[in-house]
Amino acid sequence: MSTQPSLTTVSVPPLAVLPLAPTEATEHSPLFAATAHLQSLQKKDGGWEGEMVWNTMILSQYILVQRACGRAIPAGEAAQMIQHYRVTRLPDGSWGMHGESAGYVYFTALAYVALRVLGVAADDPLCSVARAWLHRQPDGVLGIPHWGKFWLAMCGLYGWEGVNPFPPELFVTPKWLPLSPFRFYNHTRYIYLGIAFLYGKRFQIDLGGLRESLRHELFELAGRTFAQIDFHSYRHTVAKSDLYVAPSRWLKAGYELLHQYERRPLLALREHALGFCLDRILYEMSASRYQGLSPVNGLLNCLAIYAHSPSHPELAKCLSGMEAWRWQDDAEGTRYCGARSNSWDTALAMLALSEAPRELRDTTPVAESLRAAYSHLSSLQMQSELVGYKEEERAPILGGWCFSDGVHRWPVSDCTAEAVCALLTLHHQGSPIPEGERISTERLIDAARFLLLRQNADGGFGSYEARRAGSFLEQVNPSEMYGSCMTERSYLECTSSCLRGLLALRNHLGAQLGSALLLKINTAIGAAVSLLRHSQRADGSFPGFWGINFTYGTFHVLSALHEAGVPAHDPAIQRAAVWLLSRQKPDGGWGEHYASCLSGEYVPHPESQVVNTSWALLALLTALPASHSAIVRGVAFLAAKQQPDGSFPQQAQAGVFFGTAMLDYRLYKSYFPLWALARYARLREDTSHVRVSTLDR
Repeated sequence: MSTQPSLTTVSVPPLAVLPLAPTEATEHSPLFAATAHLQSLQKKDGGWEGEMVWNTMILSQYILVQRACGRAIPAGEAAQMIQHYRVTRLPDGSWGMHGESAGYVYFTALAYVALRVLGVAADDPLCSVARAWLHRQPDGVLGIPHWGKFWLAMCGLYGWEGVNPFPPELFVTPKWLPLSPFRFYNHTRYIYLGIAFLYGKRFQIDLGGLRESLRHELFELAGRTFAQIDFHSYRHTVAKSDLYVAPSRWLKAGYELLHQYERRPLLALREHALGFCLDRILYEMSASRYQGLSPVNGLLNCLAIYAHSPSHPELAKCLSGMEAWRWQDDAEGTRYCGARSNSWDTALAMLALSEAPRELRDTTPVAESLRAAYSHLSSLQMQSELVGYKEEERAPILGGWCFSDGVHRWPVSDCTAEAVCALLTLHHQGSPIPEGERISTERLIDAARFLLLRQNADGGFGSYEARRAGSFLEQVNPSEMYGSCMTERSYLECTSSCLRGLLALRNHLGAQLGSALLLKINTAIGAAVSLLRHSQRADGSFPGFWGINFTYGTFHVLSALHEAGVPAHDPAIQRAAVWLLSRQKPDGGWGEHYASCLSGEYVPHPESQVVNTSWALLALLTALPASHSAIVRGVAFLAAKQQPDGSFPQQAQAGVFFGTAMLDYRLYKSYFPLWALARYARLREDTSHVRVSTLDR
């Protein structure tokens, strides 16, 4: 029997015990303070960008790549890198997947090797405690996942026979094959492009005399030497701390076939495949202006080019391009992030500011902030097509926006949609954007076409591309640490953003789109709404993919359905509202734990989170009147959590990538609470705003 509360039985504390929720945009209100704080974070170019925090993996790989390519890291920079390891290690001496995870063999082993390369002594507590942690694990470093086996093998610290093969020949198989790497999700595709080349070359990083020391420190226990280890017998061994997706029987069978092939590879085919992969690597680095799709594949590409020729003319450009991913400050030291979020943060900050009541939005400081942000965000659109994209199996990029500042030219569906929404919102709210400074109709039409190319057959939207293969590819996921990383899919958040973007374009451009394009947009809108409706779970929630998790997905879907004209009394909206109300905590806030992403079921966080609360409020404000007691309590929670400078506290992870890679989007706590406060204030003062809901109180 279902325990889901009915529409009439949801219980909330009485409104009488609540403090007065602030609605005025006065100098001393939480809304004013949050607005001023967000403005203080705006960059000189008009945009916003907060660090997207992950883990030490990329820093460790960066250090190893510098060593491989003969580049010494200056002492001052090395000290800043060591500082980052120091502030991110766990109390037991290990390093984890993210800021809230337990230790992983993979991240700890790579950190250990990188620290020793930087000159940290083996008996330094930073290393000795980490080494003791590694030795306490059931299989020690031998249980490191596939990616770790590969990196250690390149360092001469793991036998290549223990690394499950991913040879370059896989990239020259026919592209129509269901298992062709060209059907993979783009991040996975390009990571394994670099891995395939380096595996095919059996590339080795020269660690000098440090190699023998590390072999002893990491592996030589109970009298067993490194040379005595049967690495082949550990090829499927993965530490429980690191394992998320166990290799399937299909994947293991494929590995066995490839192991047999590796005993006597066809040398002519190997050379052809290596050349093919190298050409793809060089194209990717040039097309991305030497940054790579991400630093994960970018660093592998640097090694691949070096392995081909240490004097290759593109190598120095590629190594320099990796610095685009660097973050540095005295407190947390030097690190390398997994992505840059300039377009994403700028668009969402603009939407938050533009939601404010007119008396705040039209003040000179806010108007100037929005005008500068509009100009900056508009400039980040892809305004030319990528030469040779068809031959590289790339989707067209014209009209899109990237997650980042766009330099690497990998635009994304929801980033494009949110940028369109942010820009067009300022066309219709008495904005300070003069007609002559507005983005052109032609560029908006390019954005519409870009979005349509990312729609899947089921009506949902992918991220970088439309889906290229079925879910069966997940059965051969070789990463072991990550899930749902083998192919694009229909993400509810991307679908919701793209639905809102297409609605905004249709409403703004109308007949200027032309009958053919308008018909495609209308068809796409209908299919997207249908997909969202059919994705609702029995309890009323919607699962997320890029945020944690059901709170995030429900926020996105309700926002999109509301803008699509679905009324508040619609059963889907009501079920989602009931679900959100049932998850509110006694202090008025909401909090969802990242374990929801791992289990696929809602897991409450012990503490209310300002970001989760903001998502819940933004969703409920599309379904309930702003005077509803649950909303008033949620707003009061945000006001109580606000710091004297208008900011909100740093709390738990709010983002996720590849199922297990939780991310701390540092600006989420700045613009999402502002957005919720602004929408609440605007709707409270809008006396014409009426919602019909069975949950009205």
